[in-house]
Amino acid sequence: MSVKDMAKHIEKVVGGMPTSDGAGVSLTRIIGQPDLPRLDPFLMLDFFGSDNPGEYIAGFPAHPHRGFQTVTYMLAGKMRHKDSVGNEGVIEAGGIQWMNAGKGIVHEEMPEQEEGLLQGFQLWVNLPASEKMSEPNYQDIQPDNVPLVEMPNATVKVLAGSLGDIMGPVKTTAVSPSFFDITLTQGETAVPLKEGDAGFIYVYEGQCSVTGGTAHASVHKALASGELGVLSQSGNSISLIADKQCKCIVVAGQPINEPVVQYGPFVMNTQQEIIKAFNDYQNGTLAQ
Repeated sequence: MSVKDMAKHIEKVVGGMPTSDGAGVSLTRIIGQPDLPRLDPFLMLDFFGSDNPGEYIAGFPAHPHRGFQTVTYMLAGKMRHKDSVGNEGVIEAGGIQWMNAGKGIVHEEMPEQEEGLLQGFQLWVNLPASEKMSEPNYQDIQPDNVPLVEMPNATVKVLAGSLGDIMGPVKTTAVSPSFFDITLTQGETAVPLKEGDAGFIYVYEGQCSVTGGTAHASVHKALASGELGVLSQSGNSISLIADKQCKCIVVAGQPINEPVVQYGPFVMNTQQEIIKAFNDYQNGTLAQ
């Protein structure tokens, strides 16, 4: 194995922290907690999953954002969203919404069901300073528009980025991340990723192992369900091994390498920008 062909390895394994958000929705916070405050360019990763309506029915009432992008990916159930610029729709199981909050938006996400399993992810992706005050927009991708790629011992849903000649439906130019939902069967598979990208793998069903590094210094790490592995920036693929079916997401993007000042739903580069965002929200001009 040459340096050019080496796979990314896991540098750190992190478990999630139970918490709640919105109007009391139970969830697990994986990025954005003490063990992993952020992973440039990613600011937060939450996993939510429950078949108890009492843990999700209150949803996420209207709240503001400025300076980053929010990603909602549904594995099961339905979530209705609406925002201050007039967008409204329903994200269904297998669908994804990629929202650019940019200079400011107020939105809400509420379960479109009163019973059954609601399961999915919310990911926050930072924006570079040059894009933080960009115009808000969103992409609502239905499940049928997400391409599936069959690989040896794996099926990959390409949500964002590219896998070979297959492009994901999400078009975002600020960070251009890759977002794959991977179902592994018994055996090994290698998924290409970009050299220099920072990223992670999160296992949400089953377990798998990740092998990376060089032939002279390989690193082998096992991940159980509910564990996140921080990937090295060096390497141009991720090598996965499973003894039986395993489901995981793999997300990677180019680090921004800029100062981050965060106050709740506002993520800017300076404290002065945070104060302005808070004042704009207080006086009703955040989303104008």
